[in-house]
Amino acid sequence: MNIEKILASELAISAQQVAAAIALLDEGATVPFIARYRKEATQGLDDTQLRRLEERLGYLRELEDRRKVILSSIKEQEKLTPELEQALLEADTKARLEDLYLPYKPKRRTKAQIAREAGLAPLANRLLENPDLNPEETAQAYLDPDKGIEDIASALEGARQILMEQFAEDAELLGELREYLWNKAVLRSRVIEDKKKEAEKFQDYFQYEEALKKIPSHRALALFRGQAQGMLSLELVVDENSPSPSPAESRIAARFGVRQQGRAADDWLAQVVRWAWKIKIFTRLDLDLKMRLREAAEEAAISVFAANLKDLLLAAPAGFHAIMGLDPGIRTGVKVALIDATGKVLATQTIYPHPPRNEWDASIAKLAELAKKHGISLVSTGNGTASRETEKLVRDLSRRHPELKLKQLVVSEAGASVYSASELASAELPDLDVSLRGAVSIARRLQDPLAELVKIDPKSIGVGQYQHDVNQSRLARALNTVVEDCVNAVGVDVNTASPALLEQVSGLNRSVADNIVAFRNENGPYQSRKDLLKVPRLGTKTYEQAAGFLRIPAAANPLDASAVHPEAYEVAERIARLNGRKVKDLIGDTAFLRKLDPADYVDERFGLPTVRDILGELEKPGRDPRPEFRTASFSESVEKISDLAPGMVLEGVVSNVADFGAFVDIGVHQDGLVHISALAHKFVKNPRELVKAGDVVKVKVMAVDPERKRISLSMRLDDDPAQDRRGSATPKRNPGHKPSTSGKPRTKKPGGSMANALQEALKKSRL
Repeated sequence: MNIEKILASELAISAQQVAAAIALLDEGATVPFIARYRKEATQGLDDTQLRRLEERLGYLRELEDRRKVILSSIKEQEKLTPELEQALLEADTKARLEDLYLPYKPKRRTKAQIAREAGLAPLANRLLENPDLNPEETAQAYLDPDKGIEDIASALEGARQILMEQFAEDAELLGELREYLWNKAVLRSRVIEDKKKEAEKFQDYFQYEEALKKIPSHRALALFRGQAQGMLSLELVVDENSPSPSPAESRIAARFGVRQQGRAADDWLAQVVRWAWKIKIFTRLDLDLKMRLREAAEEAAISVFAANLKDLLLAAPAGFHAIMGLDPGIRTGVKVALIDATGKVLATQTIYPHPPRNEWDASIAKLAELAKKHGISLVSTGNGTASRETEKLVRDLSRRHPELKLKQLVVSEAGASVYSASELASAELPDLDVSLRGAVSIARRLQDPLAELVKIDPKSIGVGQYQHDVNQSRLARALNTVVEDCVNAVGVDVNTASPALLEQVSGLNRSVADNIVAFRNENGPYQSRKDLLKVPRLGTKTYEQAAGFLRIPAAANPLDASAVHPEAYEVAERIARLNGRKVKDLIGDTAFLRKLDPADYVDERFGLPTVRDILGELEKPGRDPRPEFRTASFSESVEKISDLAPGMVLEGVVSNVADFGAFVDIGVHQDGLVHISALAHKFVKNPRELVKAGDVVKVKVMAVDPERKRISLSMRLDDDPAQDRRGSATPKRNPGHKPSTSGKPRTKKPGGSMANALQEALKKSRL
C-alpha cells in the first residue's frame, strides 16, 4: 500500500506535498510550525490540511502494521494463497482487513471446527455443490459413533455448522451485507418496562425508530446512553415485513449458488442460509453497525466540541485593563478579586449582599472603595448561581458612583472550580483560599480568555454535547490539538505567560515550560529570543520549533516581538537594507511595504510564501487574529425566566453550538435554544455556518416554559411567536426544510417539530 499516494488522493494534494509533510512530522516538527514556517516545503499546506494528514497517516500506518501481523499469521498456518495475499494487500480499511482474516483468525473451538475434526467437511461440500443429493441418504456414509456422529441428525447438524461458518466468514459477502444493512436498517428503541419512571429523561425514545444511517450524532449518543444505563433496549431491524427469503438471505444464497429448484437438498440448504443469517451474520453485523453509528456519532460530537472550544479560546480579549472579578454566591457570599493589567492579583475580598445577610449597601461601599483604589475599569461577573443578582449589584454600584465609569460583563465560569482546586492554581496563587481563586480566574478570563482557559482541562469547559459518552482518549487528543493550534495562532508573550500557556507552544512540554518561567523568575525578563537558549533543556531543535511563537514585546530587536522566525531575520534585514532603511523604520509603514514586490527578496532558502509572511508581519507585527472586543447588553428588566414573554427581542451571547441549533445566554440562568430551523430564512445545514460560541446575537423569545425551564428563541426577528398545542413556538418554515412528498408517513423520531426538538435539546443539555 502506497500511503503517500492514498493521502494525496484523499486530501486532493500532490504526492510531493504529502512526502514533505510526512518527512517533517517524522523529524518531530509540529503542525503549527510546519504550517507557519515550512510553507515552501509543503507548498502551502495549512494547519487544517496538516491535521487531517497527520490523523490519516496514523490510521494508515496502524492499518499497515496490522496487515503485516495478519500476513505473518496466515503464512505460519501455511494457508496464504496468492489470491488471498493480493486481497490483503489491497484492503484499504481495518474492517475489510479483519473480514479477510476472519476465517484464519485463531479462536476457540467452534461447532464447525468440531464437525470438521469429525470428518463432516466432505458432507457439507457435497450437499452445497450437488443439491440433487438427498441429505439424509448422503449423511449415512458419515456416521461415526467414535467421533460423536451417532445418527443422521448429528451428521447434518455438523455439516450445517460448517456451511454456516463458511458463509459467515466470507469477506466479500460480509462487506456487501454490511453496506446493505447500513442503508436499509432501522434502529428501534423501546423503554424497559419496569424502568419507565426512572427513564423519564429518555421519554422521547420510549417508542422510537429511525433509519440507521440518518440518525444524527446527538440522538445516537442519547440512545446509547439510555441503553448503557439499562433504560432502553436497542434493536436493529431490517426486512421486517419482507417475504421469505429476505433480501439479505437472498444475497447469501446467490453468493453460494443456493437456489430453490425443488431438488432434494434445496430446502436443507435454504435453512442453512436462513440460520447463517440470523444466528451468525446478522448478530455480527448488528454489533459492527452499532459500533459504526457510535463512532460516527462520537466523531461528530468531538468535532462540535472542538469547534466550540476553538471559538471560546479565540474569543476577543478585553486586553490590558485592571479588572474586578466577581464569583457570585448567595449564602457563601460573592468572592471578589482585583487584577492589574498584567493579570497580577491586587486584592481579594468576600462580600455578602444577598440573603441571608443582605449587606447590600456595605457591599457597594466596599466595591467602590476597591475599584477607586486600584483603578478598575471593567467588572467581570461569573454566570453561575446569583449571577443576575450580582449584576444588579454592580449596576447599582455604577449608578451610585458614576465617576468610576465601570463597565460590566458576564463571562462563563465553567471549569473555574476545577482550576481553583488544581495544582496549577496552588502554584500560581499559593496564598489565596480556594474559594477566591475562582474570582481571579473569572477576572482573567475577561482579560485574556485564551491565557486563562488553557489552564483548565478542555473537557471541563463544557461546550460539548454528550462529552462524557465519547471515546475519552480521542476527545482529549482532538481538544488538545485545538488548544495547541489556538495558542500558536495567537502567539505568547514569554515574559508574562504561565507554564500552562507556554506548554502549548510548538515544541515545548511542561518541563521546559516550567524551566522558562523559573529562568525568568531568577534572571528577570527575557531581553531577546536568543536568551531562551540559556534555559535548561531548551536545545536548538526545541528553539527552532518554538521561537517564532514566543514574543518579547520590549526587545531591542523589534522582530523578537513579531511572528518572523529568527531563522528568517536575515530576510527582513535584507529588505530593509536594500531599501536604505532600518527594520524598525519599516514596521507599520503599510503604504511603503505594500509597494514592495515579494519576488525581489526571494533567495535559495526562503521562497515567496515566507517573504510574503515577513512583509505582512512588518506591516502589523504580532497581529492578534482574535476579533475586536465587544459585549452583549442584557436587559435590566429581565433577570429570571419568569420575566420572559413571547415576542421579546433581546441581546444574548451564544454559549454553545450543536448539530440541531445554538444555545444562547440571555441572562436568566437558563440558556434558550435557537433551533436550526429558526437561525435564518434560508436552509441551514450546519448551525456553525451562521453562529459560533461567543457571538453576540439578537433573538426573539418564541415560547417560555418556566416550570420545565425551557426557552425557545428565534434569530428570525419577524417570526410570529404563535403557540402550538404543546405550548412551544412554531416558527415560519425554513425554506430549505421541506416536507415529505413521498406520500409515506415519516419515520417516528424526536425533533420532528420545534416543540419536540426543543424538548430533546434541553434534555440533552441536562444529561
